[in-house]
Order: sequence, then structure tokens, then C-alpha cells
Amino acid sequence: MLDRLYEWFWWDKIWLPAELSWDDLEDKEGRVYAKASHLYVTLPYACALLLIRYLFERTVAAPLASFAGIRQRVCLRPEVNRALELYYTTGSRNPLQADMLGLSKKSGLSMRQVERWFRRRRVQDHPGVLKKFKEASLHEARIMTLPPLSAAGGFVFYLFAFVGGVAALHDKAWLYDGAQVWTGYPKQSLLESQYWYYILEMSFYGCLFFSIASDVKRKDFKEQIIHHVATLVLLSFSWCANFIRVGTLVMRWHDASDVLLESAKLFNYAGWEKTSKALFVAFAVVFMATRLVIFPFWIIHCTWVYPLHHYPAFFGYYFFNAMLVVLLCLHLFWSSLILRMIRKFLFGTYCSVFQLGSVGSGVHYSGDLTVLDELTRDERSDNEDEEDSSSTDDLQQNGHSGPTHRTGSGAQSS
Repeated sequence: MLDRLYEWFWWDKIWLPAELSWDDLEDKEGRVYAKASHLYVTLPYACALLLIRYLFERTVAAPLASFAGIRQRVCLRPEVNRALELYYTTGSRNPLQADMLGLSKKSGLSMRQVERWFRRRRVQDHPGVLKKFKEASLHEARIMTLPPLSAAGGFVFYLFAFVGGVAALHDKAWLYDGAQVWTGYPKQSLLESQYWYYILEMSFYGCLFFSIASDVKRKDFKEQIIHHVATLVLLSFSWCANFIRVGTLVMRWHDASDVLLESAKLFNYAGWEKTSKALFVAFAVVFMATRLVIFPFWIIHCTWVYPLHHYPAFFGYYFFNAMLVVLLCLHLFWSSLILRMIRKFLFGTYCSVFQLGSVGSGVHYSGDLTVLDELTRDERSDNEDEEDSSSTDDLQQNGHSGPTHRTGSGAQSS
């Protein structure tokens, strides 16, 4: 059964035009072709990138954040309460007023203490600026594709990815003429620069996929998952079917805007507001140009029209273009969010448009608008509770009596 499934999966009529077979992609006549077995190395490389990311965040990003004056905010932690924790993890982060009485009875706390517990629990889950700064730094270092400790990591990765793509493709004819992508296909030998560009890019996406559970979760979390899976499938298929040239073009143009976003985030977290805004505007322009103009009207045109000049349509042709369309739909989704950010940025309805994440060739553009507003309210309410507690303690120490509002978890936490 497994043997038949394996044979069906690697049936050459699925991957290649009808006139070709896997024998045409055997190394011969001085030509070297991509092999599926080459992709096995991306797994240890992805794990190595996870280790590099961990070390980078602690040895480079953290000191850099300290130099920029970014500090981790110390938040009051809620006391351990199993009943409230169960509701928080399985029910809702914001319980309705109708549920507060029941939660009060189950937890043994007053309704005010229950409200305070949920408020502090939400603040505890929200990533601080320091974590975001670290992720962003590593992202830009994303050598060929990956998300936030925040801005520092991201910046480094994406910077290497962009520079690597320019170095690998600047002298290639198909970068400037889409018809050259299919000239001589499939007899297109694998170049060493293409090999490392692909392997590092796929390793980076693998690293992102493995670390997505621990990264800052934003509103476009599902879209991130779809993006990572579509990208890995697209790159793997193009590698095995020897669509290497068009694969490098996809990576090259996707890497162009990410470094600008991560730079904007870095400067925003460091308090350089004008520089951050300028970089964000530059990012938006480059993103729209590469993802909504070059990608559909050049790259997808290149994969949709030119192959039919050489071979009749086949399954791999439709599958590859379908994956590109999936990425285009994600680009449209993120573009709508960027335009929302720009509108709020221009009309001053949102103090910071750079609370964005970035995920490899796709970036988390949805931002944290609702979460940020909620966090601000939570922190303000927590400070008010602390002031109420201090006032009550002063009254009691001076011999005055009055209503005591802070007991239980509230008093213990301070």
C-alpha cells in the first residue's frame, strides 16, 4: 500500500510535462539538478537557526535594547486560582458581567478581585516592548524568511535574505526577462548560489514554523500559518520540479520590503518616531509595488503564460500557479490592513502604526489595535487599584476607618 502511494506521489506526469520524465533530470552532460533528498538538510538547518535566534536575542538584541533605553515593564502577577485560570484558558479572557457572580463564588474572591485577576492575567500574557524588539531584530536577520524577539532578530534575518538574493540574482538574465525563466527547461543546471539561496530560505521558514507557538501571536495568526505552509509547499515543489529560476524570483521580490518593516519597528520601539514613520511609509510603498504589481503582473504572468510556449499544461503547472494565487490573496489581505494603518496614521486616530509583526515573506500586518487598547485600559486600571490600595493603607495607619477595597490577591500582589 505504501509502495503504491509512494509511486503515485512521485509519478512524473504529476510533477512534469507529459513529454518529460524523471530520467530527464538525472545528472549528466555536466549538468547538476535539484533532488528531493537535498531538502532533508533543511531540518537540521532550521534547528540551528532556532539556536542562533535564541543566542542572538540574549547576546545581541537584549544589550541593544538596553542601549536604546528599552526596559521590560514589571507587571503585577495574579495569584494562582485554578477556577479562574480554567475559565481564562477554555472560556474567555474577558468574562461577561453575567458570569462574574458565578466566577466569584467558584474562586472565593469578590467580584472586584475577580475583575482585577483577569485584568492582570491579560497583561501577563501580552508581550512587552522588549520581547517585540528582540524578535524584530532577529526577523530582519531572517536570512531568507521568518517572524519577531522581535524587531532586532527579524531585521537581521531579512537583511541577509535581501542581500543574499541580490548577490545570487543580479547577473542572471531571467531577473530582467521573464521569458528566460523557461529557456531550455528542464535542462537548467542547479547553480551553487541557487542551492544555498533555496536551502537557507526554506530553513528559515522551517524555523519560523517551529517557533510560531512561542512567538507573539497577532490577529493574523491563521494567515501566518497558511502563509508558512503555502511557502514551504511552493518552494519544495519548485525545487523538485526544477522550477528553480522562478522560485528564486519569488523569494527575491518577497524579501524586498520586509527589512523596511522590521527597521520601522526597531526605531519605533526605541522611540525614534519620525524615523519610524518614514520607514513605514517606505515599506508600504515597496510592499505594494512588489506584492501587488511585480508579483501578479510579472511573476505570475511568467508562470502562467510562458510555460505554455514550450509544453502543454499539466498538473504541476496548475498546482504551482494555484500556490502563487494563495500568496497573492494573502498579499491582498495584508495590503488592506496596511492601508488601514496608513489611514489611521494620517488622521491621527492611532498613536502608533508600527505594532506589527512580520513573518517571513509574509508579514504580520494586522497589528495589535484591539489588544493594545485593552492592555492600556488594563494597565491604567491596575495603577488605579494600586493607588486605591495605598490610600486605604494610609487611612488605616492614621486611625481612620473606611471601606477597604483591596483584599486577597490585590493586597498580596503589591
